[in-house]
Amino acid sequence: MTIPVVELVDIERTFDATPPVHALKPTSLTIQPGEFVAIVGPSGSGKSTLLHLLGLLDSPSSGSYVLDGVDTQELSERDLAHVRSQKIGFVFQAFHLLATRNTVENVELAELYQSKDHNSRTERSIAALKQVGLGHRLNSFPTTLSGGERQRVAIARALLKQPALILADEPTGNLDTKTSEQIMDLLLDLHDLGRTILVITHDPSVARVADRTYSITDGTVT
Repeated sequence: MTIPVVELVDIERTFDATPPVHALKPTSLTIQPGEFVAIVGPSGSGKSTLLHLLGLLDSPSSGSYVLDGVDTQELSERDLAHVRSQKIGFVFQAFHLLATRNTVENVELAELYQSKDHNSRTERSIAALKQVGLGHRLNSFPTTLSGGERQRVAIARALLKQPALILADEPTGNLDTKTSEQIMDLLLDLHDLGRTILVITHDPSVARVADRTYSITDGTVT
């Protein structure tokens, strides 16, 4: 029996206020290995809340989340951080690259706090950059890269640890139409290689390439 990469059962998030804010209403969804799933919704719909829960950056008010066979509900903050670092590769809209590090060094940051062999990490970082089409930019710094190239570096960084899930938050949000299409083509190529990808976006054209699409409005996922 195949173990799902993501299994949410009645997950919800409520913030204390008067009255309480139900940012995410009870949500259940399952993502199998190798799927490409999109969650689409407008600003204020609950996308960020769901992203933070999926990325183990926040804890649900109730419900359960099993990530690649690991029940995350009973884990300590330290164990959550470990699972997050091992099983999730993040790709953010704002790239989050360090201007003072070249592309290889930025990719290596994915394992900054791990005691793995540095030479191996460098070799794997170079291989990841070549996989995303940046073999010719290994010594370049972020300020010399285009927006699309910076996002490719971010994707290479997400790939370094061979994560169970690539979680992409508005990966084309800072890019023009042509570059957005190129980044989505890259994600589709990774999907064809068996990667499990979850994209959270406000853009229906981005969501359209996914195997399945969920819509979120006012904290309700359908």
